[in-house]
Amino acid sequence: MRRRPRGGDWLGDEVTCLRSCGVDVLACLLTGEEMAELDLTEEAGSCAAAGGSPGIIGAIERVIRRLERVPYSLLALPLRLAVATVFWNSGTTKLANWDATLQLFEDEYKLPLLPPDFAAHLGAGIELTMPVLLVLGLLTRAAALVLLGMTIAIEVFVYPQAWPTHIQWAAMLLVLLCRGAGSYSVDHWLARRFGSARRS
Repeated sequence: MRRRPRGGDWLGDEVTCLRSCGVDVLACLLTGEEMAELDLTEEAGSCAAAGGSPGIIGAIERVIRRLERVPYSLLALPLRLAVATVFWNSGTTKLANWDATLQLFEDEYKLPLLPPDFAAHLGAGIELTMPVLLVLGLLTRAAALVLLGMTIAIEVFVYPQAWPTHIQWAAMLLVLLCRGAGSYSVDHWLARRFGSARRS
């Protein structure tokens, strides 16, 4: 807690002094009438000119700046795990009752040009291998592209009414396709290892 800055002609210098002392936020509990009486109506402008922010606005701006500094690699981890979980659970469900899975591909999961038996094996294979690659961060862009293609096929040929769910999968996969797995991944380790080997 510090005393309030003096108003009027002193206000700019007071705010600059507070800023140099490490004060980033000025919280004012005065009413508009009290601020006018104390000649503090220009407090917000003085704070902005000094590089600070008044009250709650300054706190919000600091939080936003900190959020913007969160590295993509940290954000990519839950993204990779979330997408991998969706497809892994689907693959293990298929394996749990393979006869029922084959029946579904014959009756409900009909895909053009693909025999049901082949489509069932292909779908289960994709759903059990691509999630592992995503979790490891290995061939991440390729895995994301394969799962994005599968998502589009499911949306177009199997469950078009489930587009709200599919668009969420597609959004996550597009981020991974465009930005990769981030630093916490085998892809990153391989790029650093073999990139440095090429330079040496």
